[in-house]
Amino acid sequence: MTFTLSRIMSTATATYGGYALAVPRHLGRAVTSDPVKQADLDVLAQTFGARDLAISSLGVFGRSDKTVTAAMLLRIVLDVADGLILSARADSDDARTRVLGVTLGWAGLNALALVIDRRRARKGRLVVV
Repeated sequence: MTFTLSRIMSTATATYGGYALAVPRHLGRAVTSDPVKQADLDVLAQTFGARDLAISSLGVFGRSDKTVTAAMLLRIVLDVADGLILSARADSDDARTRVLGVTLGWAGLNALALVIDRRRARKGRLVVV
């Protein structure tokens, strides 16, 4: 099996997906101090959880490098989008900073894992004559 770092990141993201489904209020608490707005974000957190489990399953169990790459690229784009959307809803600079730090940081870690895995795969395919 190849793309080890990408598969590890996918496993970690799947774990978060399970957490988001089990404890959806975590998202609302990160974004706002208003209990009503927190409750409104529970459905979004559960949606993120289901989405992350589905995409990460492709990243963990995908049989080809192309499948794992596609899953990773989806995760990266969606994490950036999540950060932009959620930070616009944050009710303080501190909450905005937390949201952007987590989402963009996670996107960055996924991107780094993918870049390293792709470089390793290219090196493994080089044939020295």
